Amino acid sequence: EMQTKMAEMQERLAEQEVIGQSGAGMVTVTLNGKGEMRSVKVDPSLIIPAEAEVMEDLITAAHNDALSKVEAQKKEESSKMMGGLQLPPGFKLPF
Repeated sequence: EMQTKMAEMQERLAEQEVIGQSGAGMVTVTLNGKGEMRSVKVDPSLIIPAEAEVMEDLITAAHNDALSKVEAQKKEESSKMMGGLQLPPGFKLPF
């Protein structure tokens, strides 16, 4: 039964999308619940060849913001499924 619930949770998470932002919303990255990047949006004012390094840093920051949100969703869903049972520190689920 627990395996079935975990599989269902993984499916729900995979269907969800989270958006990470950086640069006050000038760069947004959308990830699915598996952490796979779905899209990147960059404010046109940032597309200046001399500022490529800044834009790259902002994209990385937005991706990391979205990824941390995916991890938070996984933790929340896992907690719901486990009925509030806390996992030992450092224990990771297989997804």
